[in-house]
Amino acid sequence: MSGLNVSIAFFLLVVSTCEMLRRLSKRLLSPGAYCCLAGELTGSLQLCSSCLELRMLLEIGPWGGGFGPDVVFTLLFLLFTVHAASLDGASANPTVSLQEFLLLESGPAATAAKLLAQAVGVGTGWAITKLYWSWELTQFHLIQNLIASECSSSIRTSLYYGAFVEGACSFLFHLVLLRLRRSRTVYRAPALAATVTFLTYAAVMTTGAFFNPALAVATTFACTGSSLRDYVQVYWLGPLAGMLAALLLHQGNIPRLFQKNLLYGQKSKYKIPKARVAHAEGGEERRKGKGEKSNPAPRA
Repeated sequence: MSGLNVSIAFFLLVVSTCEMLRRLSKRLLSPGAYCCLAGELTGSLQLCSSCLELRMLLEIGPWGGGFGPDVVFTLLFLLFTVHAASLDGASANPTVSLQEFLLLESGPAATAAKLLAQAVGVGTGWAITKLYWSWELTQFHLIQNLIASECSSSIRTSLYYGAFVEGACSFLFHLVLLRLRRSRTVYRAPALAATVTFLTYAAVMTTGAFFNPALAVATTFACTGSSLRDYVQVYWLGPLAGMLAALLLHQGNIPRLFQKNLLYGQKSKYKIPKARVAHAEGGEERRKGKGEKSNPAPRA
């Protein structure tokens, strides 16, 4: 269990360091620069480092440490809950940033800045985790360093089915995200964490269940067994198609591209129930008529 304790300490160190960097950046930078640059950079760094360590535990833990996947998925749920609650508006996911752009919530310049910050954050997280592994603090890291140069692709199925799996995971994730984006953090964070944990459990043996193009680049693009074209098709085009499908299903349209609602009818904001008004007026007239007959005018 000492190796697992070291990994948990690494998770806590990464989360606390990124949180301190976010608070410092929030004081020094303008709100726009903080949101587009510092928030996305630290969020991507935190997500990449945590996921790389979790992937290592998932692959080596069962035979190198004697614990099963249940430990890893429990850690995944807890880490993603903290991740979703502490990012302060950042997404650390290119498809989420593109979704905000398509929803007219972010402009072209801000979206480009977010994507650049995510790429830098993921690259920094990858470099920090590799340096941490090189210290070989546990037996897991020693084994990881030995097999790192011979890693194989996470695509363990056909390309079309792999793209479908990543697209389906992205579709469900974005559908939940769109449904809960206005909810309170105390409800949104565990719901998103449960969704990510379930999708990872269901698809990890097929494609690795990344549904995050930046995270997939840091984790599996350098491995042999698939070409760059294969990786782009599965881990970029698949999640992008899933995001577009979720947005279209939730909104009925894509505001950045067209305003017409293709799926749902538009309801009028002010609806006048004419039939009820007419019925009520007719009822009053009938009551008045009955009242005149039952209460005739007094005779002189």
